[in-house]
Amino acid sequence: MIIVDTELKKREAAGKPLRVGMIGAGFMGRGLANQIVNYTPGMTLAAISNRTVKNARQAYEDVGRDQVVEAQNLGVLEDAIRQHQPVVTGNADLLCESEQIDILVEATGHVEFGAQVTMKAIAFGKDMVLMNAELDGTVGPMLKVHADRAGVMLTGCDGDQPGVQINLYRFVTSMGLTPRVCGNIKGFQYRYRTPETQQEFAKSWGQTPEMVTSFADGTKISFEQAIVANATGMKVAQRGMLGYEYDGLVDDMTSMYDLDMLREHGGIVEYALGALPSPGVYVFAESDDPIRDHYLHYGKLGKGPLYSFYVPYHLTILEVPLSLARVALLRDPVIVPKGGPEVDVVTAAKRELKAGEAIDGLGGFKTYGLCENAEVVNRDRLLPMGIAEDARLKRDIPQDQVLTLDDVELSQNKLCVQLRQEQDAYFSRS
Repeated sequence: MIIVDTELKKREAAGKPLRVGMIGAGFMGRGLANQIVNYTPGMTLAAISNRTVKNARQAYEDVGRDQVVEAQNLGVLEDAIRQHQPVVTGNADLLCESEQIDILVEATGHVEFGAQVTMKAIAFGKDMVLMNAELDGTVGPMLKVHADRAGVMLTGCDGDQPGVQINLYRFVTSMGLTPRVCGNIKGFQYRYRTPETQQEFAKSWGQTPEMVTSFADGTKISFEQAIVANATGMKVAQRGMLGYEYDGLVDDMTSMYDLDMLREHGGIVEYALGALPSPGVYVFAESDDPIRDHYLHYGKLGKGPLYSFYVPYHLTILEVPLSLARVALLRDPVIVPKGGPEVDVVTAAKRELKAGEAIDGLGGFKTYGLCENAEVVNRDRLLPMGIAEDARLKRDIPQDQVLTLDDVELSQNKLCVQLRQEQDAYFSRS
């Protein structure tokens, strides 16, 4: 972070701000617009694309930029950026094609649209930061293969729990410790929440009911921990994670985990329900050096064998500009898959489902997501949550049963489905 702010100040002093194109002007996008425009020297929000253009325009106007150009073609967009005018468009492809944009941030949270625009960005040689754990947890490993082939960088972001966990993981490993648990602290979870039950809460925060439902029913945290697993090589101890409930400080939870089990898995991703500090993240790490152990004890971290490290917050969009600068100026990705999937998010029935029904989207009425180790997903042909939307059921499914690929007819015309099939084939050969 210290290096990043220094590099941004250099860009500011040189009059060469980092030019960002933002895709998506929803709850997170609007907050990110404010952070870049008003609080990040050395960076400018050059353009916003959103399928509803008026929302992109509103995102600029809300942060004091009211002389906004609407572009329906590349020429208008490029001219506006050259003249330092904020520009909006309903066509995200224009941002991918623009030579006046240095880096893109994908802030939609939609798997299919995110897949389309990410592949377009890769095709045009654009680095991209994803604020889209759902896309990353579904086809992130395959997208990285495509990005690597094109010589561009594709990464998750600071500010959301996965990026904060990986920053902490890197800090811990830099001291020579071995991380055994990467965890996410969650205050509440109930698998059967729906957009109807979450409507009022969503309205109070200016979010969509579906987004809030995915937080409440465990789907979001499943995607978040899946991408941490894919970035570290860790597994889950069981389907859905252990999810211990505890109302004290997370430091006191180290004794709840069996160290031999953690070693056997190569470490696990987890969440703690109700623990403090919330909503933070934690890493429990092992040390095997008596000299270092002595100094860890001196530093008030206890006597092991697991030592607790935590960050007491995650600040979402306030930290995302750091990611953009890390990638564009320092070529330092935040969170990327190490290779093929280690953990997937599979689809479970939120209620009894009937043959012929189409599955609704993430945070919907019909399904919720659970973490499962990729080897089990492949062996049992379990249905990845990220490609389940619009799939039609071939048979009745009881509540809480995990669906398989044989239970549904997938929408084969979707890019995310095609990428997932490509990913499965590619890494089965690796």
